[in-house]
Amino acid sequence: MDGLKTIGAVSLADFMRRHWQRRPLLARQAIPGFASPIGPEGVAALAARDDVESRLIDSTGDRWSLEHGPFERLPSKRRRWTLLVQGVDLHDDAVHALLQRFRFLPDARLDDLMVSYATNGGGVGPHVDSYDVFLLQAHGRRRWQVAPPGDATLQPGLPVKRLANFQPTEEWVLEPGDMLYLPPGWQHDGVALGECMTFSIGFRAPSRHEFLSAWLAAAGDAPGGPDPRFGDRGRTASARPGELPADLLETLRGWAQGWRPTTRDIDRFIGCFVTEPKPQVWFETPVPMPLPRFASAASRAGVVVDRRTRIAWRGPWLFVNGESHEVPSAGRAALRRLADHRHLDGDACRSTLDDAVVATLLHQWYGAGWIRLGAPRR
Repeated sequence: MDGLKTIGAVSLADFMRRHWQRRPLLARQAIPGFASPIGPEGVAALAARDDVESRLIDSTGDRWSLEHGPFERLPSKRRRWTLLVQGVDLHDDAVHALLQRFRFLPDARLDDLMVSYATNGGGVGPHVDSYDVFLLQAHGRRRWQVAPPGDATLQPGLPVKRLANFQPTEEWVLEPGDMLYLPPGWQHDGVALGECMTFSIGFRAPSRHEFLSAWLAAAGDAPGGPDPRFGDRGRTASARPGELPADLLETLRGWAQGWRPTTRDIDRFIGCFVTEPKPQVWFETPVPMPLPRFASAASRAGVVVDRRTRIAWRGPWLFVNGESHEVPSAGRAALRRLADHRHLDGDACRSTLDDAVVATLLHQWYGAGWIRLGAPRR
């Protein structure tokens, strides 16, 4: 499936310059003739699995309830509810192929595709997201109301984050193939007009706190290097045992202020951080295959990146599912191509596998289920 060339009538260049992280865009028939790659039954089947993240929000009457899946059965369609299934692209090849149409943005920013299936009148209430989102109407009709960033006070006592003072400034009804882009912070409320299904293409936007928490945890666990321990030989008996000792304070302060990670260390961690799969992601491993047999098969059939794999490159580094590998110069071009296109044909594999380091990496990734033999599934 080819990537998007425009967002409706707007070129990608104009979209990125005028709308991305700036203002909304409604694109009528953004994907002309669009047919949903998954139906409500398929979404419900995913919500019944314990390896899929799902939520059910019921807003019948004036009361709101929130449940987390898996769901063996769903409520009556006479009630007003919304089923949210996260990361559908990780579990369905056709949905994964649809998500690839948004690779005009870096993979490190692209998060996942969530499906929202709602009965008539269903929705999650007016809310705000901290990330960019494309809302692609897949089935039925949904009315969207939006407002610029503003009062983010939440209605108290609810299990969902519903804005208390939502004042919409614009309103549209979306039909299959229509798409609405919203920048971070824009308030919005979607209500199903009859049964409907909406695809939300979301983007990763780590906060400073999230990044530093992960970075410091990883730095603390990193092996090697000096690891001095505080000592206080020669200390005299204390008359004030509750007072924080000055030498302890000075030593620990010095460790904190004197710690300086290298640019190489930080860049390497960033690559691992942005390619780390979500906790619920798991990979199906193939029947073990010796390296010579794998190399022969890859040279004939090529290799394709599994839909659940996150892969990126920068300089000599290749990052795959939270791991980093410094690639020899001879193999960099091919592995960068693998990251950019998520596929290497047989000819590219044949020349690449001559490098022992690259051959070992590809073989390891195949054994872990991160790549597989063959061509992309259409």
